[in-house]
Amino acid sequence: MLLNLETSRLIMRPMQLSDAAEMVALNRDPDVIRFTGDRAFADITEAEKLILNYDQYDRYNMGRLNMFLKSTGDYIGWCGLKYHPDTNETDVGYRLKKCYWGQGYATESARASLAFGFSVLHLEEIIGHAAKENTASINVLKKIGLKYVRDIDLDNEPCVLYKIIKKEWK
Repeated sequence: MLLNLETSRLIMRPMQLSDAAEMVALNRDPDVIRFTGDRAFADITEAEKLILNYDQYDRYNMGRLNMFLKSTGDYIGWCGLKYHPDTNETDVGYRLKKCYWGQGYATESARASLAFGFSVLHLEEIIGHAAKENTASINVLKKIGLKYVRDIDLDNEPCVLYKIIKKEWK
């Protein structure tokens, strides 16, 4: 299955080794990873290892997709679906370079991810979660139609869980 998605402003495609330096730069910004529970990559080799060992594409026909501006080809971050076999849930997630925050790219790419999940993969529901303090991410979840379900704890951090079911998706 081809996992390339396109929006009016973005090209979204699977991670490639050539993206490793950009991914390192993205995760080195403490503001970008503030609410994620992730840490910065130690070096480019660690990012390359992640890319080489990332199994979501082959195992589940989905995954986090790196995003590039159509107008310039610039890398801006990633967005996409991720299957969690331990809970049998699929979440939508996104991460953007700080200079691209507030321009609608997270919403645009997350909508494309939902469309792929419901129309191509025929998923019945998609979840999203965010740190309670991450109001920008929560607003994206709301804009794409996810509804609050409950408070949760992820990695010992207070978070919220949102969900959308296929019949509610537009």
